[in-house]
Amino acid sequence: MKEVLSVENMRRSDAQTIASGIPGKELMKKAGKAVFDAVPEWKPPVAVVCGTGNNAGDGYVIAGLLFDAGIECRIFLTDERFSEDGAYFYDICRKKGIEAQKWNGEEFKGFGTVVDCIFGTGFKGKVKEPAKTIIDNINGSGAYVVSVDINSGLNGDTGLSEEKDGCVRSDITVSIGSFKPGHFLNMAKDVMKQKVNCDIGIAPTGRIYLSPEENDIAAALPKRDNYSHKGTYGYTALIGGSERYSGAIRLAYLANAAMRSGAGVVKAALPASLIHDVSSHILESTVFPLSDAAGKMVFKEDEFKELTGNVKSVAFGMGIGISEETGKAAEYLLREFSGKLIIDADGLTALAGLERKSIKNAKGTVVLTPHLKEFSRLCGKTIEEIQAAPILTAEEYARETGVILLLKGCATIITDGERTYITDTGCPGMASAGSGDVLSGILSAVCAYIDDTVMAVTTGAYINGKAGELAEQKSNPISMTAGDTAACITEVISKLYHTE
Repeated sequence: MKEVLSVENMRRSDAQTIASGIPGKELMKKAGKAVFDAVPEWKPPVAVVCGTGNNAGDGYVIAGLLFDAGIECRIFLTDERFSEDGAYFYDICRKKGIEAQKWNGEEFKGFGTVVDCIFGTGFKGKVKEPAKTIIDNINGSGAYVVSVDINSGLNGDTGLSEEKDGCVRSDITVSIGSFKPGHFLNMAKDVMKQKVNCDIGIAPTGRIYLSPEENDIAAALPKRDNYSHKGTYGYTALIGGSERYSGAIRLAYLANAAMRSGAGVVKAALPASLIHDVSSHILESTVFPLSDAAGKMVFKEDEFKELTGNVKSVAFGMGIGISEETGKAAEYLLREFSGKLIIDADGLTALAGLERKSIKNAKGTVVLTPHLKEFSRLCGKTIEEIQAAPILTAEEYARETGVILLLKGCATIITDGERTYITDTGCPGMASAGSGDVLSGILSAVCAYIDDTVMAVTTGAYINGKAGELAEQKSNPISMTAGDTAACITEVISKLYHTE
């Protein structure tokens, strides 16, 4: 697992490490050396662009190492101000004869590499001049761009820039100590082609978030014995669909996703009038007709009792429509279903009208899978408020309601309020109708046979994102569909299952 620390936690951890007896200059020297070693190839000449804080100090260490290696470099300063430790390494650079000057409008087009040491992870707000123009020049330089710790102008906790082009776009970002949430969330993938982390001996002192890697997800998938049967791997039910929202097609994808993701038996439950549209698409699954009127589900308690009586997990809400009947079904499942209940889409809209105690007092384990707008309705905060503190807001809601929350985005946050994971899989081609439906199908499957529900949800999110990435590789971000993602699930799981 990759460790992920909030900016404040990283600051405290850094301070504690220094207080324990390791000088700040020593940590700065290690950081600069770690970045120098992490860059695959230094293309001369190199421009090292430095701000006024400790991030600039890392840049001075890098410049010294470049000089020692015989690689031509120049230092550009946003201002002639230095931190105490930064001043120490700047003086060393000057004694070596490294050219340094305050930036006065130069462009960086003649440089092979540009090192971005303008701001560190503590940066917030809008980028002011001259840094704004410097960042524009870095992005337009055509050089290989190295960002130290995080891309200047990007918020280390949110992965957002105040303006669309308000941060450096890097070829490689070298994180120091531990990754921060801003290396994964929101704009991160668009502005970092590659990211690596370098451990320089800073021990975390507070809560750690985790980002799973392939081996972690592989370990979460239980190996299957010959002495087993379909019931061993769980029955799951997918409840959704309506005439208006093309539920038949979505459920076909869902059933495929759930079967491909390892459920023993899948029940696809949808309005009876849509059965003829779905039956030809679903071969291995059981089709369960629900009472309906005008193509919308009509809640009948006896039907839901029969449907959920022997299943370990239920995914509810995908394309089911917004109605009083949907609300009744959601209330029943919260009150009566003792398994793992995944609620998505229209099911989340129904929940937004319920008191939080109805969710908190649920009989089973509840998993909610909102995107930002849906989460805004659930938690009562604006999208802007959520984006300002996405992890803390998700954790707070999960603790208050007792749910496992999967907050969708460019990276996915999964939390029960105590354990928090960030999955870093997915791609632009998944920004299309039905992608959330495929995810719900995967989640319903893995939740049926992985006991640790938080890890099951994390596993499902990872698989969904990887399948999307593979689908995009085979197609393109414009043409791929949710069905393409579902079709790639088998390849993703095959690789995971055979990972030692």
